[in-house]
Amino acid sequence: MGNRGMEDLIPLINKLQDAFSTIGQSCNLDLPQIAVVGGQSAGKSSVLENFVGRDFLPRGSGIVTRRPLILQLVNNKAEYAEFLHCKGKKFVDFDEVRSEIEAETDRITGSNKGISPVPINLRVYSPHVLNLTLIDLPGMTKVAVGDQPIDIEHQIRDMLMQFITKESCLILAVTPANTDLANSDALKIAKEVDPQGMRTIGVITKLDLMDEGTDAKDILENKLLPLRRGYIGVVNRSQKDIDGKKDIRAALAAERKFFLSHPAYRHIAERMGTPHLQKTLNQQLTNHIRDTLPGLRSKLQSQLLSLEKEVEEYKNFRPDDPTRKTKALLQMVQQFGVDFEKCIEGSGDQVDTNELSGGAKINRIFHERFPFELVKIVFDEKELRREISHAIKNVHGVRTGLFTPDLAFEVIVKKQIVKLKTPCLKCIDLVIQELINTVRQCTNKLNSYPRLREETERIVTTHVREREGKTKDQVLLLIDIELSYINTNHEDFIGFANAQQRNTAANKKRAIPNQVIRKGWLTINISIMKGGSKEYWFVLTAESLSWYKDEEEKEKKYMLPLDNLKLRDVEKGFMSTKHIFAIFNTEQRNVYKDLRQIELACDSQEDVDSWKASFLRAGVYPEKDQTENEDAAPADTFSMDPQLERQVETIRNLVDSYTGIVNKSIRDLMPKTIMHLMINNAKDFIHSELLAYLYSSGDQNSLMEESADQAQRRDEMLRMYHALKEALHIIGDISVNTISTPVPPPVNDGWIQEAR
Repeated sequence: MGNRGMEDLIPLINKLQDAFSTIGQSCNLDLPQIAVVGGQSAGKSSVLENFVGRDFLPRGSGIVTRRPLILQLVNNKAEYAEFLHCKGKKFVDFDEVRSEIEAETDRITGSNKGISPVPINLRVYSPHVLNLTLIDLPGMTKVAVGDQPIDIEHQIRDMLMQFITKESCLILAVTPANTDLANSDALKIAKEVDPQGMRTIGVITKLDLMDEGTDAKDILENKLLPLRRGYIGVVNRSQKDIDGKKDIRAALAAERKFFLSHPAYRHIAERMGTPHLQKTLNQQLTNHIRDTLPGLRSKLQSQLLSLEKEVEEYKNFRPDDPTRKTKALLQMVQQFGVDFEKCIEGSGDQVDTNELSGGAKINRIFHERFPFELVKIVFDEKELRREISHAIKNVHGVRTGLFTPDLAFEVIVKKQIVKLKTPCLKCIDLVIQELINTVRQCTNKLNSYPRLREETERIVTTHVREREGKTKDQVLLLIDIELSYINTNHEDFIGFANAQQRNTAANKKRAIPNQVIRKGWLTINISIMKGGSKEYWFVLTAESLSWYKDEEEKEKKYMLPLDNLKLRDVEKGFMSTKHIFAIFNTEQRNVYKDLRQIELACDSQEDVDSWKASFLRAGVYPEKDQTENEDAAPADTFSMDPQLERQVETIRNLVDSYTGIVNKSIRDLMPKTIMHLMINNAKDFIHSELLAYLYSSGDQNSLMEESADQAQRRDEMLRMYHALKEALHIIGDISVNTISTPVPPPVNDGWIQEAR
């Protein structure tokens, strides 16, 4: 006969573990270990054996269990045993198991009562057991016999402590009824590791061997020497019964008869015997399982919740439904349009916090990159003055002009306006690249249907490329319009009178003094010999560049005036991940300490471009590449004639004023033109025409063919979803079909003297 209560728990645990294995997880119930402690020949092995319901442990007088036996019970369809030291050998006959335990004990300890802390590991596979660990420990003794060491008491005690100190270990403190319970070593050592008595159960054996006229009634009723979890009396088989091959079934019947017929115990017979001990231990296992259920349920529910949204679209999935593909196509195209618009226009939901994308990058192109490109083309003062001088001379021809010729002004202005074409076309190219990247990013959601994704990307990209030509034509037309008529009556134009009075230095445009243009972290690149690179908080105003220890701006490290400063690019170092630009003084003065230039490093090229644009707003321009030697200019380039110099200065101021007006106009119109002709047009195309193009591009069925990965993912997700629901249902069943027993109230167990 097996352990009936344990067999009732097995299906529940198996169902739970099966449910967890289907979702690819392990069900960590971590059931408690059960260890038996007590004196020699107290009946520890018999108690353990009765709990398992199998007859396989060695018996005899004196010290029989001389090595710890770690018995792992494994729920399995077939019934057999395996030893760790006999890997691969299966024992089907449990008498052979007993013989092997005896032989293995003798192999390490010898045959003359010696002990060893090296455990014997035995696994018993059976359909009648739970996955549990039982530990049969050597009996506690004080006197060494045979080959036993003098300190055998301490050795056995240390051996026991290895196992029973674990919080997950239930302790069966076994004491024979024919000894003095008050001096029980088992209870003393149990009290030491479990002072609250939460995991100690007293087991009284050999009740049938008590002197006539005596009984353990008061002890078993938990009155005389109380324990928190009380005592359970058992009657094991005698050595004569074992030798006579009396099986466990007959022994349990005899035990039951003993309690029912004994006048001192018959009133508590239902709370006595091996079946009640089994029931008590099984209830502890049930309590443990129930305690772990809330954690398991919470884990499963959070997983179920995370799957719920994705599974929603698959719940009613029917591959054979003819309307499914049409519906899916419409939904996909509609979603693509919404995603594209959100990427461009910006949205509160699904915001990418790692990098700029879509509309944000296009905004940066419009307002940082494009103005920077514009400024770069008009700042070469020397070249411009040379051109003005030539224009004035060529307009006058052989005559000497008394007045500043407006024709020279027009020629120079038009030449400057034509230069705008290159940055404008570059701006369109950058925006197109970003639009195509956005289209590619938005089609990622169409990965389920590779052919649909490919076609959508092709159609939209082709349309964007078609619009590119029209947008570039329109932008070039804007510049041609500017060239067609130079409006010297513009309200912002300074006019000839003002141009003559204004000198070049005063003409340099600067923002409002002390206006903060930008703040942010930059790294100053300095060689290790001079202190090494360090990151500072930089503040750029209209007049100076300052850097501080941190963003609180309390500890200022340095302030650099912007006068005579220019920017230059610096190549990225071989091992460096940073992007670098430099600031230097045009008058060859040190910029910072003994440095002729300071190198400033950013994490990305985008940051470099952004900082350069900010410096432009503060009036710090990039350095012009000197492709030819300044001395190589013809000697007649500049006349020393003061009148010509004044005329050059006047036209220079007029050109500066008018190109400022044109630049401002182009800076304003470029984003509007690109938005209207390209971006908004692309949005309208996606919303109104993309579907028609898709239908005309080929067979709808081939378009909506699922990728194998997607089909597998959907099946996997649905399987996981149903498995999670099933696991939660099983947990609910276990909660309903099992009950927890409350922990008994504390008792006064001060009578137990802790072992020393």
